[in-house]
Amino acid sequence: MAGTDDLEVVNNEADGRFEVRVGDDVAYAEYRLLKTGILFPHTEVPTAFEGKGVGGKLVRAAMAFARERGEKVIPTCPFVAGFITRHPEYHDLVHPDYRAALRI
Repeated sequence: MAGTDDLEVVNNEADGRFEVRVGDDVAYAEYRLLKTGILFPHTEVPTAFEGKGVGGKLVRAAMAFARERGEKVIPTCPFVAGFITRHPEYHDLVHPDYRAALRI
């Protein structure tokens, strides 16, 4: 597999998810556009991608998308929530109702 710098994250708007594809494998972070923000309910990273930074690359793209739209993030997915908690540069994007759950 190529390095993560070579992998392209695509916003598959029809399926409501950010994707990285390599061959038959696809890693993705689902999202739903709501009136109150962008809900991130689930992230899936195939075993072939684990430990290679693909999940982080997906979340970074998702956070850039939210920032560009001026939307707040509702991170119900444990992976997305954990990533945001560890990366203070994204704390401002978290919806106020979810800040306490992330302890930010």
